[in-house]
Amino acid sequence: MSFFFRYKMAPSTPLLTVRGSEGLYMVNGPPHFTESTVFPRESGKNCKTCTFSKDGTLFAWGNGEKVNVINVTNKGRLHSFDLPKAVCLEFSPKNTVLATWQPYTTSKDDTSGILNLQLYDVKTGTCLKSFIQKKMQNWCPSWSEDETLCARNVNNEVHFFENNDFNTFVNKLHLKKINDFVLSPGPQPYKVAVYVPGSKGAPSFVRLYQYPNFDGPHAALANKSFFKADKVTMLWNKKATAVLVIASTDVDKTGASYYGEQTLHYIATNGESAVVQLPKNGPIYDVVWNSSSTEFCAVYGFMPAKATIFNLKCDPVFDFGTGPRNAAYYSPHGHILVLAGFGNLRGQMEVWDVKNYKLISKPVASDSTYFAWCPDGEHILTATCAPRLRVNNGYKIWHYTGSVLHKYDVPSNAELWQVSWQPFLDGIFPEKVITYQAVPSDVPSEEPKVATAYRPPALRNKPVTNSKLHEEEPPQNMKPQPGNEKPLSKTALKNQRKHEAKKAAKQEARSDKSPDMAPTPAPQSTPRNTISQSTSGDPEIDKKIKNLKKKLKAIEQLKEQAATGKQLEKNQLEKIQKEKALLQELEDLELGI
Repeated sequence: MSFFFRYKMAPSTPLLTVRGSEGLYMVNGPPHFTESTVFPRESGKNCKTCTFSKDGTLFAWGNGEKVNVINVTNKGRLHSFDLPKAVCLEFSPKNTVLATWQPYTTSKDDTSGILNLQLYDVKTGTCLKSFIQKKMQNWCPSWSEDETLCARNVNNEVHFFENNDFNTFVNKLHLKKINDFVLSPGPQPYKVAVYVPGSKGAPSFVRLYQYPNFDGPHAALANKSFFKADKVTMLWNKKATAVLVIASTDVDKTGASYYGEQTLHYIATNGESAVVQLPKNGPIYDVVWNSSSTEFCAVYGFMPAKATIFNLKCDPVFDFGTGPRNAAYYSPHGHILVLAGFGNLRGQMEVWDVKNYKLISKPVASDSTYFAWCPDGEHILTATCAPRLRVNNGYKIWHYTGSVLHKYDVPSNAELWQVSWQPFLDGIFPEKVITYQAVPSDVPSEEPKVATAYRPPALRNKPVTNSKLHEEEPPQNMKPQPGNEKPLSKTALKNQRKHEAKKAAKQEARSDKSPDMAPTPAPQSTPRNTISQSTSGDPEIDKKIKNLKKKLKAIEQLKEQAATGKQLEKNQLEKIQKEKALLQELEDLELGI
């Protein structure tokens, strides 16, 4: 126990695994960044796959001849398996089983196919079981955290094995045309989310079950059905109390987007479900749960995309406004969030303190194809890898404050295929206080190249205007204000809106009956002379004053509608923003009277 306590208090720095045409090797993490002696470099271009165990103590890799397993802690080689074509490897959560997958093939003697999914006992090296697994997608069986349960999808059924005995399954979940399933994280009771695509006019649906209660019409904990779903992504939160479902179609029949259509659904194990209302139209790029399991972040909408944090009632808590982003990454402790624009975007990142909703830094990782938080919650890895990009391959290690602490560029005749951190179990690294001051670095800072916008020949000799194609929205805290912290129930909120709407309607009716007696009330900041009814004697000025007052009255009505909870259009919000300028113009005209 004392050793574990010391280890927990002073953990080693996570290693970095680098795989590419230069071979396979490991690099010591911050602050050293030297090549590690834990793993002797495997030279050559034949290394097809590698993986760490969940706790980071074991490492397996395939070199085109064998799959090898070593213990990282004592540098001892445990096993070598004769699997020259293995391209996928994964350890079970407690390091009991190593799963390997080779591409599915048939032979003249065996047209049904050669067994290509192997499960090996890590302790003895014996093969526990072999299966035929045709597709690479979802190839690996799913284990519960304690390995009591293991499940795999077989011919529209989910088969369940217990205590790593794979000779016969002890339970099965049968639904017609089961396409996918996800086992819940965490301890017992185990739960499973299953997806069945719609057919012949019937909707698709996702159901949540608690193992082993699968039979009967009321066995499901929750059920959510929806149309417009060619495929889904199901995301359990860490506490296994809810699932987020991103439903996608391959084609947007409205023609609005080549991404297809996406909708976001929330399903809780207590039976509650909802469609998450996203305030901006367009694709859903990314959705991630916070490790607290109490909130999630969605990145969505046509560019510039919005990013919003929602609570478990699917109400928005904080809106990050709009920007060039298509991904979100919570730190392991959940207290920092990175919003980023990778792939076809320029690699701009926003690092946020999500406890105080404060921006920490805005680094730029150009041409990045990969991002990962270090298990210590302080460092970030970005990389440019082949085959996504075959030029400028390399990786950078950052501090979240925006400093580049280490950089490696692959030679122009070589490629980088994979970079990954050594994982550590939760709780090994303590959460540290967030700092906003950039940490010092020996790596010289590079100013990102800013690409100039294309200008047609006819405009090249003319002055550049600062007009923007898109008006970016600023961040907005959507939590209840102090003194109003207790959220209203749905009924109370509905009654409040009705009452406010009636009140606004009465005020409008009074002003319509006696416009001269009840002029449009001006805001408190409005100078008194702006509501003057006197005339200037100049018909043109009087006409301008009348039009300005008309616009201001319309703005007041929009503000009242907003106060009742009505969702305003973008052009209506823009009108409200012009109020100050209109008031100033009105004041100037009336001062000249």
